[in-house]
Amino acid sequence: MNGYLVDTHILLWSLDGDYRLQPHHRKAIESGQPLWVSMATLWEIAIKRSLGKLRAPGDLPEKLHMTGYRLLDITTRHIAALEALPHHHRDPFDRMLIAQARAEDLIIVTLDDQFARYAVQLS
Repeated sequence: MNGYLVDTHILLWSLDGDYRLQPHHRKAIESGQPLWVSMATLWEIAIKRSLGKLRAPGDLPEKLHMTGYRLLDITTRHIAALEALPHHHRDPFDRMLIAQARAEDLIIVTLDDQFARYAVQLS
């Protein structure tokens, strides 16, 4: 395992200290293992912010850097892994997270129960 890949809600809740962050999610985030945020997550946040569907800090990249999150670029290896995924989940951003987690041996920190339908470790 090469660390944890956090999904959008977990990321935003962890930065905000939100009560909806579950104890096992906090444990993963505070484990000392590398914490990754996919560029797909930042892309999703930017789209949803521009549509008025999501509130997120405007200085998100700075906050990520200050809190120790690492950015995970999207590579051609991730795209190949995405193409090979079965279509259990329709959300393109979540599908990319699943592909990246599989390709990079990362545990996904999420509340989304659809992720369990894939061969990926979850927290």
